[in-house]
Amino acid sequence: MPHPPSSPLATGSRVTIRSFTLADGPEFTARARESKDLHRPWLFPPDNEEAYADYAGRLIEDPARAGFLVCEKGSGDIAGFININNIVRGAFRCGALGYGAFAHAAGRGLMREGLELVIGYAFGPLALHRLEINAQPGNAASIALARGAGFRLEGFSPNMIYIDGAWRDHERWALTTEMRG
Repeated sequence: MPHPPSSPLATGSRVTIRSFTLADGPEFTARARESKDLHRPWLFPPDNEEAYADYAGRLIEDPARAGFLVCEKGSGDIAGFININNIVRGAFRCGALGYGAFAHAAGRGLMREGLELVIGYAFGPLALHRLEINAQPGNAASIALARGAGFRLEGFSPNMIYIDGAWRDHERWALTTEMRG
């Protein structure tokens, strides 16, 4: 798939992270459609141009959000996405992570590497102190990614987030700059 020009924000051995652009819509939505079986019932990324434009527009324009595309280093193919939502500045300096791999990239360790890059960017240029992940208890892949990146389980919240027509329970995971050493 053709890739719009975009500057990497950070580069690892196999992936780069970069900001969302509106021009990423065709590839992102095609990947989302290809990945429905992987994502359901946990995640519902935009799978058409109109929904993508709204989604990406919020990530691009809202200072309380930062969106990152995880791209394969050689091809530039979008492997997944990691967003920092609900960014709070001041004394809290915290954000909530949401993420998803696309089917062609799942299970290859690309999101793990991408998450490390996003954590470094969040604790570096974004000057955050704490990142949180809220994962549904049955979402083993999401929990494994959080645990593998060093997040600690801090609690359980019943009926926390409205997803797919119902309020869903979530485990709360967190990472602070001090935990990174």
